[in-house]
Amino acid sequence: MAAPIRSLCSALNQCQRYMTKQAPSSCLSSIFTYRRGHSVRFYATPSAANKVEKKEKSTSRKLTKEDLLEKRKDTSRLKPFGLTAWEPSDDVYVARFYPKPMVEPEIAIDMLKTFQKLDFTYEKQPVYTELKLDMKLEKKKKVDPFVGYVKYPYPFATEGNTVLVFTENAEDAQIAKDNGAAFVGGSELIQMILDEEIQADFYISTPDIVPKLNPLKNKLRKKFPKSKRGSVGPDIPKMLQLFKTCHEYLVESECLVKTKNSNSGYAL
Repeated sequence: MAAPIRSLCSALNQCQRYMTKQAPSSCLSSIFTYRRGHSVRFYATPSAANKVEKKEKSTSRKLTKEDLLEKRKDTSRLKPFGLTAWEPSDDVYVARFYPKPMVEPEIAIDMLKTFQKLDFTYEKQPVYTELKLDMKLEKKKKVDPFVGYVKYPYPFATEGNTVLVFTENAEDAQIAKDNGAAFVGGSELIQMILDEEIQADFYISTPDIVPKLNPLKNKLRKKFPKSKRGSVGPDIPKMLQLFKTCHEYLVESECLVKTKNSNSGYAL
């Protein structure tokens, strides 16, 4: 029995050698790639409960900016949440480690004047205000961004605004000139505005000529006369009184108003 078994083993070895010699390289590469495709895992897969716990921990650690500000308002703590102390112990400190100081507008203007003297900068620098508006309405609706006008009791601008009046009525044109309009005219001003021969800070119009001003929509954009903004109406003296001395502000980023409100040379 031993002899037939030995002869069978030798025959099988010879057949294997012959097959490996005759087999093309593509077959071997496909065999190896097939074997490589099956990866072997030597660790256990994490359970679903552990994944849920990790997700809950990650979501609980993340705090929004509003939540962070609310936590820092708690004055009963020894120090503000996430900061070093309530007040710095020295005049020179890293600002991000302490809460932002809150002062009255009068004190802030006086501080700004002091810093201007130390920095040798212009004494009448513009002062800007940043307001965050609540634009939410009922039923998850929001107020669309808008453009508004405000009239300060003590104007800080050295020069008034230039106002252009669109009208085709001779009487209205004379009234506009008498009330200080920089430019007055009808449809003949359209091409001059498109060619940038005439420019103004504000454009107002009477209701009868508004349909003829459509070619100026892309050119004037937000300055185009509209009844919602108060720049279209029959009362030309009232509109001129507003737009000659008003200050324009715009809602940015859905709820922010950043506008100039005074110069540092004026007292509040």
